[in-house]
Amino acid sequence: MLASPDGKKLYVAVGSNSNITENGLAVEYRRATIFEVDVATGASRVFASGIRNPTGLQWEPQTGKLWAIVNERDEIGEDLVPDYMTAVQEGGFYGWPYSYFGQNVDQRVHPQRPELVKKAIKPDFALASHVAPLGLLFYTGINLPALFRGGAFISEHGSWDRSPLSGYEVSYVKFVDGRPTGKKIPVVSGFASADEKSLFGAPVGLAQSADGALLIADDVGNAVWSVTASSK
Repeated sequence: MLASPDGKKLYVAVGSNSNITENGLAVEYRRATIFEVDVATGASRVFASGIRNPTGLQWEPQTGKLWAIVNERDEIGEDLVPDYMTAVQEGGFYGWPYSYFGQNVDQRVHPQRPELVKKAIKPDFALASHVAPLGLLFYTGINLPALFRGGAFISEHGSWDRSPLSGYEVSYVKFVDGRPTGKKIPVVSGFASADEKSLFGAPVGLAQSADGALLIADDVGNAVWSVTASSK
């Protein structure tokens, strides 16, 4: 949940009930959606839809646009479907459950809805498959080196159905003029052992401290990590 800059609206992310509607469409009512809620009246409307499990809602500081990270569907394969980060367009439809990463049709879903697939928006930035992104932070501090200023940190909670494992790290994506550019950069890793038999941690939420440190909540290590620039 995220408040608008003026505090008059709340943006609420609601995940899907299922992977690809295997429990029926009825239980997906008002799910896989980002709502806009009027604080004064409590009235809500669909701001964007077709987003399987949106988390980490944030305002991009340069453009003021709403961004989210999204956990996509499973059981197509180890390398599909990529989880992603995207600007959220008002009235936009992002494909779930009928298509993924734009207009790639998921043949497992019945009935098919080609008229909706035609409207599906391709996300702005693919992370990787099954990394389970849960936290997003646009860094505005000056504590960290210049390389990590102005872009987005993403906490990747990690895969449960992939070998080798993916995720289990905090990564960084550079932004230029309000848009992601280049490849994501691993920043904090080592949450899983080299043989992948032991987990030491799994990053969840991200925050920026008053002095500009990057704070990482870890729900496996039961810790909050503080990341700062190394001292000379």
